[in-house]
Amino acid sequence: MSTQNDNNLANNQASDQPISSHQAHSGIIDKIKEGIDEAKESLRSKLSDTINELGKAKTVAQSTLVGMELDDIQAIILRDRPIPYYGTVVAIKVHDAAKGRELIAKLLPHVSSSQEFDDRMASNLTIVMTYEGLKQLGVPQDSLDSFPENFKQGMAARAKQLHDVGQNAPENWQKPFGTGEIHVCAAVIADSKANWQKKLQELKSMLDDYVNRDQPDQGAIEILLEHEFGVDEAVKNVFGFRDGIGNPNVAGSGVKKTNDTDLPIASGEFVMGYKGEAGVIPPMPQPEVLGKNGSFMVLRKYHSHVADFNKYCLEQTDSPEEADKLAAKIFGRWRSGASISMARDHDDKALGADEDRNNDFDYSDDDYGKGCPFGAHARRMNPRKTKDFILADVRLHRIIRRSVSYGDIVPPHITEDDGKDRGLFFIGINAHAMDTLEFLQSQWVNDGNFMNIGEERDPLIGVHNGDKNDEGDTFTEPADPIRKRHTGIFQFNTVQGGEYLFVPSLSALKWISELSTQA
Repeated sequence: MSTQNDNNLANNQASDQPISSHQAHSGIIDKIKEGIDEAKESLRSKLSDTINELGKAKTVAQSTLVGMELDDIQAIILRDRPIPYYGTVVAIKVHDAAKGRELIAKLLPHVSSSQEFDDRMASNLTIVMTYEGLKQLGVPQDSLDSFPENFKQGMAARAKQLHDVGQNAPENWQKPFGTGEIHVCAAVIADSKANWQKKLQELKSMLDDYVNRDQPDQGAIEILLEHEFGVDEAVKNVFGFRDGIGNPNVAGSGVKKTNDTDLPIASGEFVMGYKGEAGVIPPMPQPEVLGKNGSFMVLRKYHSHVADFNKYCLEQTDSPEEADKLAAKIFGRWRSGASISMARDHDDKALGADEDRNNDFDYSDDDYGKGCPFGAHARRMNPRKTKDFILADVRLHRIIRRSVSYGDIVPPHITEDDGKDRGLFFIGINAHAMDTLEFLQSQWVNDGNFMNIGEERDPLIGVHNGDKNDEGDTFTEPADPIRKRHTGIFQFNTVQGGEYLFVPSLSALKWISELSTQA
């Protein structure tokens, strides 16, 4: 402090007194110090840039290292689906345990592993099971007891934790969701309509040996539901927004992803039997052959009210261009897939289409949400270095999204519902997927406090009633000179059903198929 005061005094007196040799010497020293400070700052900046580049290089290097038994892990967990994709999900009820296990044995050779599956594969088959399904197939009680409690209860029983109330309440779900009757789900996905139909017919031919067409409940198995889905090369959801961007890098997966600002997340967060972010292997179902290399899946079927969404955006703005921007603010991305944090004023289709850039960002330079609002769906689901946000919380609550759309895309100018069924099968995969979903639904979807936006709920998938006086039905858009408050948000996506599912390894499927109720 005294040095600074002396310098100020010298400056004040400079015009009144001649410069002494001492002062001249001091001035030279000051200039030298300034030069040193500038050099330090330049070096610091260059070093920071170098560290950032090294971090990205480390991300690529770490993500390409294989540290898991990929040949035993179902493809849906670690490998991206083909683009375009076409598929069908079949929900099955098992009436005869022995025949059910026999069917699993027949399906097993057709299930693709994470090692062999890539974008060039024509088609693949995924097999998942509910707790009731495991029980019905004859899994021993001591093994059943080793599964997480919320998985055993099922999604419908966890409605309170999930904030599934009002229109989203289980009593309003489409059957067979939430009834406990879904035991096994088989999903076919392919890169063309021809390959899809071929693979689907293979599946149906295997199922036909176990069904009774005349009396479905008298067969060894009963097909409860068949649902088709798919997208073309654009990979857009029914709102017309590009989807499927931004899955996390998984350490040990062998997948090379440069389009991400984060270091790979520990493999144990997504696949059981490996170390998680805490550096330890979390508990898993027993015996080890049942749990290891498996994961959990959360499935939620949403019906999308796209025309209502378009109408709301148009009513809240003065032009179609402004409505389009509000829609992007709500999603957190433009329709092209470009982040609104990177392209703040208008859509950047080149950025959206660039797979090396469209996910390479965070919110560290958007502290006030004037690019991407704090309440935007994308920012809620992945806060990406938002100021004062705990990074560990983000890494612990990432989820691999394998969501698929169904139904036609509705253009933004359409404001009248055509009555057709359209929406999204939200599919999230995580080694503790039930805990993750319940956290996201309660904390990040239906609460705004974590982002300091009060009671505001997620504008896309939160619980809404269209009440203009309800803070929860409000979306705040930070802007200059003052913020914009969009009130009266109502339900743009309604939950029509869902299940908690176990994704067994190929070894676990074999183990289940060889079980005996007499053992």
